[in-house]
Amino acid sequence: MTEVALDTAHPHAPPVIRLLLEKLGIGYREVPEHPHLPASSRVQAILLDDEVGALMVLFAQSQLLDLKRLEELTGRTLTAVPVERLRKMLDKHSLKALPGLPALTSSPCLYDERLLSADALLIQSGETGLLLEIARDDFKRMLSKASAGSFGVEVEGIRRNLDRPHDDTREISHAVQAFTARRIQQRLEQTIEIPPLADTAQKIIKLRVDPNASLDDITGVVETDPALAAQVVSWAASPYYASPGKIRSVEDAIVRVLGFDLVINLALGLALGKTLSLPKDNPQQATPYWQQSIYTAAVIEGLTRAMPRTERPEAGLTYLAGLLHNFGYLLLAHVFPPHFSLICRHLEVNPHLYHSYVEQHLLGISREQIGAWLMKLWDMPDELSTALRFQHDPSYEGEYSAYPNLVCLATSLLRSRGIGAGPQEEIPEALLERLGLTRNKAEEVVSKVLEAEALLRELASQFHTPH
Repeated sequence: MTEVALDTAHPHAPPVIRLLLEKLGIGYREVPEHPHLPASSRVQAILLDDEVGALMVLFAQSQLLDLKRLEELTGRTLTAVPVERLRKMLDKHSLKALPGLPALTSSPCLYDERLLSADALLIQSGETGLLLEIARDDFKRMLSKASAGSFGVEVEGIRRNLDRPHDDTREISHAVQAFTARRIQQRLEQTIEIPPLADTAQKIIKLRVDPNASLDDITGVVETDPALAAQVVSWAASPYYASPGKIRSVEDAIVRVLGFDLVINLALGLALGKTLSLPKDNPQQATPYWQQSIYTAAVIEGLTRAMPRTERPEAGLTYLAGLLHNFGYLLLAHVFPPHFSLICRHLEVNPHLYHSYVEQHLLGISREQIGAWLMKLWDMPDELSTALRFQHDPSYEGEYSAYPNLVCLATSLLRSRGIGAGPQEEIPEALLERLGLTRNKAEEVVSKVLEAEALLRELASQFHTPH
């Protein structure tokens, strides 16, 4: 038995896990969670089910779990168990995460045979920030009643297009053709229809680039769209902005609370948001679309203000980049409807990976590529398409780099506070330096925004219009 001596200063494996391993005669070592631990040794445990029952699936974090391959292997259409059910099971054992121990559940277990190529395996301990290292032979003994198969896709082989925007048009066309050829449900229409830009959005875009645009101009455009006008007024009246007195009109909202710049970008975000419906299907545990957008925009607003004055990009445009950073997600749901549910199910069973791996594997493109492409198609500012396209590249230094850099920093900060999906990775010092921000200042900004979380959620609910 190689269990470390108890030390109250550090977290330890929960009692139920320690007792289980002791009963099985399995030695282990407690290892603090660290992003640099090899993904090929880290065991990802996912609980799936169908009408037959539950199945625990184990694979390396260096792989993407392909549900189609799993279906071919098992003859079953498996999806992630509902979050509530998993949470109840974990709570029963006082666990915060699912450890890769087949003996923990009464369900059968299937593992990817390549797991056993590592000398030692790292599994979730059930306690946040702590892994358990188990020698391969011991781990193999635990799998004596489990079935082996090959269903994981090596992440290294999925070539995401993070930095080749000149290939976007070709790859999008190829993905649409390949997708059409697959006939997931029935044959997709041969032409992919991109919705035209709403009249209100077109008028606002013209105003954005007009140096002579006045308060009357923007008030006039907003007031011609009653739903938009109501949202701008209720936005300004929200406790988040703590405006003095009652807000009675769009002009009031602009002059007394929000300002010309914020209203024009807010109105544009709202108008674009209405162009595409929110998908009915979503991955379990996903932060609601507009909630994620509003939080990101609010954090970006704070980060922009915290930057050295001489280096600040256009504040209204950075806010808009935050509001629309995930717009490609809506577009994927619109362009690939039968396939979108498959994307959602894969995101649920691959929480250790960025969504772009899943999208690249299933479609051949990512939401960032298709989102940036649409912004260009709609003649939106280049800063915006750049922000959407390079938001997951923390080392991006090209033209308008401040925009994607701010989105990258804001989404990383929010992920570290449990908002948004994907792995938590350390924020590179170089990213902070490029924006003229310190780590402490960035953390301070996100803390301040999240102090108003309930108010932000209320603002986000105003965006969600039923379709």
